[in-house]
Amino acid sequence: MPGSTGSGAVTRSTLRQQIADALRDEVLGGRLKPGQEFTVKEIAEQYGVSATPVREALVDLSAQGLLEADQHRGFRVHEYSVQDFRGMIEARSLIIEGMFLALDEGRRHHHDYEDPRTAAAIAGVRRRGEEAQRAASAGDLTVLIGYDLRFWRELSALFGNPYLADFLHRLRLQSWVCTVQHLPRPADLRGLLWSGHTELVDALYDRDTATARVILAAYNDDSMALIERLAAQ
Repeated sequence: MPGSTGSGAVTRSTLRQQIADALRDEVLGGRLKPGQEFTVKEIAEQYGVSATPVREALVDLSAQGLLEADQHRGFRVHEYSVQDFRGMIEARSLIIEGMFLALDEGRRHHHDYEDPRTAAAIAGVRRRGEEAQRAASAGDLTVLIGYDLRFWRELSALFGNPYLADFLHRLRLQSWVCTVQHLPRPADLRGLLWSGHTELVDALYDRDTATARVILAAYNDDSMALIERLAAQ
């Protein structure tokens, strides 16, 4: 029956997303190590589900650059290098610069950035930034990653181009995986990770893209220096 088929498709799609989210968290938490291999069967048995949603979830994570597919051996966690991280920063910078230029263009055309809906969205982004800053100060990497990803997702959505927002989210996810892979365990991260989220939001709210560019440049330099230092240890 049509109703039954639709319900099954929704259930499988939900399982697919839940498994992808769970495995993504394992990679971000450093519990799935770079180069670690596993099969669809192993993951299906671990979660007590059928192979189909597991295979779909693993393909999704491969498309995001977190896993590598091997036709004969299953999947492995992608291992990122310092050079990879440098490329991510360059790509992120190009995307964000495009967003800043869009903001500059809007300012020249007197776009209404004081619209109540826009102001509410910016306030929400700032709250994510505040939570991210608290987590960074406390050295709580798991909480920081969650709020940082939400912060950038919601901030980039304000610029109105979902394709750029999706690409930036993917790059930021990969950047965090790379960072986690280079961090020693255990590590005292208090004061080591960027916590300039609210300063950036405030600069953008004031349409001060010059200050926003300075903030982002310092962030990128510090992030690159941290990864290089960790990789050399």
